[in-house]
Amino acid sequence: MTLIMIISFCILMVLAVPVGYALIIAAAVGVLFNGYVPLSVVAQQVYDQTQSFPMLALPFFMLAGTLMLGGELGRQLLALASKAMQRWRGGPLSTTVVSSVVFGGVSGSAVANASALGSVLIPWQKKQGYPPALCAANNATSAVIDVLIPPSIPMILYSLISGVSVGNLFLAGILPGLIMAASFVFVCWFVSLRRRYDAQAVKVKKSELAMLALKSFPAILLPILIVLFLRFGFATPTEVAVLSVVYSLLLSLLFYRDLTWTRFCENVVEAGVATGVVMLVIMGSAAVGWVLTFDQAPQQMAAWVADNISSPILIILLMNILMLIVGMPLDMPPAILLLGPIFVPLADAIGLDRVQLGLMMVINLGIGLYTPPIGTTLFISSSIAKTPLGATTRELWPFFGMAMLLLLAVSFIPGLTIY
Repeated sequence: MTLIMIISFCILMVLAVPVGYALIIAAAVGVLFNGYVPLSVVAQQVYDQTQSFPMLALPFFMLAGTLMLGGELGRQLLALASKAMQRWRGGPLSTTVVSSVVFGGVSGSAVANASALGSVLIPWQKKQGYPPALCAANNATSAVIDVLIPPSIPMILYSLISGVSVGNLFLAGILPGLIMAASFVFVCWFVSLRRRYDAQAVKVKKSELAMLALKSFPAILLPILIVLFLRFGFATPTEVAVLSVVYSLLLSLLFYRDLTWTRFCENVVEAGVATGVVMLVIMGSAAVGWVLTFDQAPQQMAAWVADNISSPILIILLMNILMLIVGMPLDMPPAILLLGPIFVPLADAIGLDRVQLGLMMVINLGIGLYTPPIGTTLFISSSIAKTPLGATTRELWPFFGMAMLLLLAVSFIPGLTIY
């Protein structure tokens, strides 16, 4: 049943069927081939997944992000990052990296980050004289920082299938996220130095930076509050997500005073559409996961690997290679939901901590977002920059190399993710 399902899914992907529909159809084909399991099981699994209380965290975190980024707060964050970085060599490029760190504490979605920042920063960077392909590559890779800085939608999904605390995952993602940001800033500086892009002689008053920092502080404070609330058990992830929406509404109404009824409705619709896309994938993954569990595929794979491969280091390398391959055609949510049930028992068998595995998956599959042939942030960034995909891909390599080094470090140095 599992083999038929996998073959059906691959065929549907080749036919360009949307991932959510492909998962549901593939699971149904697998069940029909079995002949002993009623097809209604697929419908039941798809429905049951929507009744999960922790799932409510997804739409509320998305709504909080759209509320905060769609108004004055988003403009203040961009102004702070650009003013702080543009006087350094490669500063306009580094602005994208720093903005991704700050925006990562609000949106939790790499794709949303790539669209929001790219549409504003890439045209500005092109006017500063930077090649469009380099601007697109920088935006496509920096957007992935978003999924490491809390709140992170992929981490929430991983926690649902692994049983790991969301607070522990959020806390574990901070250091790797900052390391990735620092390495990308170094790449921006090095590329600018090698190509002799001059630093801008821009004088920024300390008082101006201090004022921008003060206006942006509420957004910077949000991820800190989220981690503290979850880490010390003050609230569940869903409750924290609801509080984030309330926090965003109060900021927009009382502090920035820029929230209108029209913008609120637009933000709700935007968050609803994004949630619907993710939920369809989650529902389809639930049906696929049931088929895998029914056939005991994860347990059989873990047992086979344990019997045939004795080195934990080699197993971790093979897991990373498989995730890189799967992450190229699949987006992060379906990849996490498909690979998680398989890799969690395998990680337990070799003594790999589940938090460490979660960070490996997030970084690894995040790299897939800008890896051809179907890199989502790669396509978005190239489209905004109006540059050929091949040209953007050639500019990716320094960023890709730094991300791979971080992935290896997280995979084999538990201290980076386990506290």
